[in-house]
Amino acid sequence: MKDKIVIKGAKVHNLKNVDLTVPRNEFVVFTGLSGSGKSSLAFDTLYAEGQRRYMESLSSYARQFLGQMDKPNVEYIEGLSPAISIDQKTTGRNPRSTVGTVTEIYDYLRLLYAKIGVPHCPNCGKEISQQTVDQIVDSVMKLEERTKIQVLAPVVRGRKGEHTKLIAHIKKSGFVRVRIDGEVYEIDEDEIKLDKNKKHHIEALVDRIVIKQGVEGRLTDSVETALKLAEGLVVINVMGKEDMLFSENFACPDCGISIGEISPSMFSFNAPFGKCDVCDGIGTLLEIDEDLVIPDKSKSIMEGAIAPWGEGRLKEESWTFGVLKALSKKYKLDINKPIEDYDEKTLNILLYGAPDVLKVNYVKDSQEMVFNHHYEGIINQMKRRYMESNSDYIKSEIENYMSNNPCPKCKGARLKKEVLAITVGNKNIFEFCSMPIREEVSFIDTLELSNKHKIISAQIVKEIKSRLEFLINVGLDYLNLAREARTLSGGESQRIRLATQIGSSLVGVLYILDEPSIGLHQRDNDRLIATMKNLKDIGNTLIVVEHDEDTIKAADFIVDIGPGAGEHGGEIIAAGSLEDIKNCKESITGQYLTGVKKIEVPKERREAGKNFIEIVGAKENNLKNVNVKFPVGLFTCVTGVSGSGKSTLVNEILYKALNKKINRSKLNPGKYKSINGIENIDKIIDINQSPIGRTPRSNPATYTGVFDIIRELYASTKEAKLRGYKAGRFSFNVKGGRCEACKGDGIVRIEMQFLSDVYVPCDVCKGKRYNRETLEIKYKDKNIDDLLNMTVEDALKFFENLPRIKNKLQTLADVGLGYVRLGQPSTQLSGGEAQRIKLAYELSKRSTGKTLYILDEPTTGLHTDDVKKLISILQRLTDMGNTVVVIEHNLDVIKCADYIVDLGPEGGEKGGTILCSGTPEQVAQNSSSYTGQYLKKML
Repeated sequence: MKDKIVIKGAKVHNLKNVDLTVPRNEFVVFTGLSGSGKSSLAFDTLYAEGQRRYMESLSSYARQFLGQMDKPNVEYIEGLSPAISIDQKTTGRNPRSTVGTVTEIYDYLRLLYAKIGVPHCPNCGKEISQQTVDQIVDSVMKLEERTKIQVLAPVVRGRKGEHTKLIAHIKKSGFVRVRIDGEVYEIDEDEIKLDKNKKHHIEALVDRIVIKQGVEGRLTDSVETALKLAEGLVVINVMGKEDMLFSENFACPDCGISIGEISPSMFSFNAPFGKCDVCDGIGTLLEIDEDLVIPDKSKSIMEGAIAPWGEGRLKEESWTFGVLKALSKKYKLDINKPIEDYDEKTLNILLYGAPDVLKVNYVKDSQEMVFNHHYEGIINQMKRRYMESNSDYIKSEIENYMSNNPCPKCKGARLKKEVLAITVGNKNIFEFCSMPIREEVSFIDTLELSNKHKIISAQIVKEIKSRLEFLINVGLDYLNLAREARTLSGGESQRIRLATQIGSSLVGVLYILDEPSIGLHQRDNDRLIATMKNLKDIGNTLIVVEHDEDTIKAADFIVDIGPGAGEHGGEIIAAGSLEDIKNCKESITGQYLTGVKKIEVPKERREAGKNFIEIVGAKENNLKNVNVKFPVGLFTCVTGVSGSGKSTLVNEILYKALNKKINRSKLNPGKYKSINGIENIDKIIDINQSPIGRTPRSNPATYTGVFDIIRELYASTKEAKLRGYKAGRFSFNVKGGRCEACKGDGIVRIEMQFLSDVYVPCDVCKGKRYNRETLEIKYKDKNIDDLLNMTVEDALKFFENLPRIKNKLQTLADVGLGYVRLGQPSTQLSGGEAQRIKLAYELSKRSTGKTLYILDEPTTGLHTDDVKKLISILQRLTDMGNTVVVIEHNLDVIKCADYIVDLGPEGGEKGGTILCSGTPEQVAQNSSSYTGQYLKKML
């Protein structure tokens, strides 16, 4: 059975004692309705067990440092390899993480620049070469006479350790003092103990000299000694000034600027030698934003123009009012005049402070007093409070008025100017990383190098190029290596990790992928499938959870899980070749593959009227100053290849601009000139795939608000009234009715030290979350716990005669979530399920008919049958008079839209223009549109 993975008795989540045999070293696709149990089988069973076995094979000492994994509920699994999961989670929120660092290409680039980089003077730009002892001495002798200097040999620069032997060696060499981390120590007299876990700088103090005529000989000897001891480096410390670092290796003869030994760590924006010392290697700085402090300049100060001071009028007895009166008297600052009418000088005084001392009249304890006050300005005061405060609350409040701006020193490059002065092919490392990946490959191909440099760099260049080509093959040629990882979509970050895995060339591994086609245009699908087959061909097993028809057809083996979702799923409906799935009458996937079931093109479409929401001059990221119209009251799809600018246009500009104007959001939109037609909408709602709650306490019942009505219902029963129970008694989040042993969680975690933590049902409430007295209250023979364990379908029948509850539950059923339990923890819901719960919540509200709904790839995680339901919901929202704007690649959704806005033609710099807009039929006729070409086959 070595060529097969055998699963027996899998019962994780909704899996019904599943038995399955899957071929090894093949490309396997798990498909089925959303919520049928695909992820439970792939991730929560196979991956979890693969990880657990690997961890259990480690020593108990190693295991105590690793996160523990529970054993999945399965009888046994045979033939399992070490498992690697590549899911849709974004690559973390760390601002230091970039596409280059995640793919490890940046590590090879650092090595390349360290080995063959050409250093230039950061001042004059002249190419620089090695420095002699005489040049170093001449530079030092240019200091003013009587200047006191110390000649130091930097033997350790930023290395961890206690360095006991090294200090002993320095002493043995005849030196009596060392400077460690800026402090000078006497080796004989001071006890030197260094923290082995911290990085240290250690310099032997070679000589102390006063600059004067005739000291050159002594200085030369000292410099030579230091250079010998520190392998070509010497530090000259001038009292009260910045250290001067000289190198026998590189220095500018005109400016006297030296560059230390060129090493890979110099090019790291996480290392002290390389990173910009102003922004600490992040490339941006959080700064107080004038436009956020005064969002509406048409208001006066007394009308609440200064946002941090709040909305209401300033109280005349306040200190701030006293200061404003003093400013008004001295600088004619009119607090009743709109801010936009202030001249530049007056506005600067208000924001950045007054040059003269003010006399402020202030009433304290019924006594008027005059204070001399130096007014520092609103922005300077906020900066000071931000720097001085230890309160997270105050800091987060001030951050509402801050925005991220490029660092003024490194201009966003993250590195010191000395590092950016080192080039390969006339480009520094940041300039190279800022190019689109497709251009980087051609740059490397055309690089002109000397024979010596060709030999040195051959292997490094080969590794860089192969990794760049893997990124191109998964459809990410429009990205650049400097792009922050946290700004990538789930699909992009997953494909980056896929490319990284191919680059690592591992063999004999079980790879489990979660919908890798997300966010990918149909055009790029073939390259992605070829990449996955390549991963299989080098000797790995691929299990891909996928709904995409092309991927299903390309698989060697298909497993269809169903028949329905949730309680109605969890069974293997069919397993085998494409023909086996097509021939299985019970398989809904098979019915769509054969064409028995399909999503029909609408017989008629809504026509655009006279009202539009129009964006003028959008130029954020790669958008090329575009003008675009979204028809009001229509269902619009925004399409285009990956990286063409869809998310920037819709999420960064349309949503944020309207949210700021309608809801007074503090989030700044992307760059645009103007937005028209706002009067056509009164509400804007972004329905994304983020979880409905971060903890297991959040569930569909609490999110949709139906639980509040249910708790009121239980509180109104005769028994509850007799006992004096209110609705709060039936909440598991507060004391009173919940079980206090488990704090309403229903489970208790038992720590097992170096074994996996064990979660067991609470002994007291037996997993029911509530105490005995609360569970004694029943409605129609069901207590509150019984109710939370009901599916939406069962609850609909149970509350048939209660319209308030029934209507809210009906919308959950309408979006295809009839299988979900009312009390199902949000942590057990997929992104697609969370998004549909939000949709249901919106559907249950009374519509004004003037709402704009924005959805970003709502088909993520949805089977074709679920996509059909989603389309009917979007049509229903539009029928109510609302405007729906959807970013989507799924052709079934696109063909059902009333209107399409297609961006392109390519991704990245080659995108950002509006190729065409109109009905699906009009877009299908456009030969320059990739979307149109694929749409033509569907209509």
